[in-house]
Amino acid sequence: MGGGLVVWHPTGAIIRRVIEDFWRDEHQKNGYDFVYSPHVGRADLWETSGHLGFYRENMYSSMDVEGQEYYVKPMNCPFHIMIYKNKLRSYRDLPLRYAELGTVYRFERSGVLHGLLRVRGFTQDDAHIFISPEEMEDEIIRVIDFVVRMLKTFGFEDFKAYIATKPEKSVGDVTMWEQATQALKVAAERAKLTYELDEGGGAFYGPKIDIKIKDALGRFWQCSTVQFDFNLPERFDMGFIGVDNQAHRPYVVHRALLGSIERFFGMLIEHYAGAFPLWLAPVQAKVVSITDKQLEYAKGVRDKLLAAGIRAELDARSEKMGFKIREAALEKVPYILVVGDKEVQQNAVAVRERGGTDLGAMPLTEFIDRAQNRIREKN
Repeated sequence: MGGGLVVWHPTGAIIRRVIEDFWRDEHQKNGYDFVYSPHVGRADLWETSGHLGFYRENMYSSMDVEGQEYYVKPMNCPFHIMIYKNKLRSYRDLPLRYAELGTVYRFERSGVLHGLLRVRGFTQDDAHIFISPEEMEDEIIRVIDFVVRMLKTFGFEDFKAYIATKPEKSVGDVTMWEQATQALKVAAERAKLTYELDEGGGAFYGPKIDIKIKDALGRFWQCSTVQFDFNLPERFDMGFIGVDNQAHRPYVVHRALLGSIERFFGMLIEHYAGAFPLWLAPVQAKVVSITDKQLEYAKGVRDKLLAAGIRAELDARSEKMGFKIREAALEKVPYILVVGDKEVQQNAVAVRERGGTDLGAMPLTEFIDRAQNRIREKN
């Protein structure tokens, strides 16, 4: 298939879908518009954005399409800017927040490829925010707060932030840099993030804040990035009509919250050692029948769980119950539901939680309510 290209098998694809559905729901609540962009673009686009001048060695070879040169996209931002430029914008339109789970492709040498953590094709949870200078501080505070809330939902509680400031060579005037850097500092302080300054470590086109998360083994992982860009608005001649009825440049903020879905998934595997919380677990409940006599009832239990939105499987093999329970435990399934003659008679299930806790027999409806509440709460 090719190195650094990820294939998602059914179990991993379930978790990815859950992550993406949650991501979309939260972005909709936070005022983002969803966009989609193509996987390739004409060379002219990448010339304008500066990627061919500054990033060509990380882009894949061009292709000829009816005499015009095209490149596979390494980033989504030029497409989002073109959507912005589709019509004349007013200060009343801002801030505009475009979000996309956009798959990009970047050349990495084979020696640095590393499982899910360093790949050549990945899906970035990308967003670009277009704001007026006056909205900058409030919007950055909003973004950082959103980042922290999302990461905490996935079980991460310990964060470090790094604010990279103006390098020696840069674009944009000093005032823009100072205002943007101050907005990042204020946002980090409001979110109660411990941060360090990386003096002169910013990209030439704007300051940024990187947020690293600490996993269960005490390792820090690079995750979220909020990056100002004073370069692309100039290159693409972006504008909006201000309250003074004059043309003004918007600020562009690049924002990756989870980083890439592939890398974030790899981090989750490491963090939880495969024992995903209930809302993320690919199989949330496994039904185990003691003998073949309970098989029809066990099938009904599985079907009712699926109808209730609980991801369930049935182990219908003619194996000893202890063997089937041990296998389910090794798979780190959150709930094992054992059904025997007694459970059939009482329309119940005997519930075992991951970790060995025996909750005993309970009505099936009670278990469904319990599981649904925990899934809803992302407990």
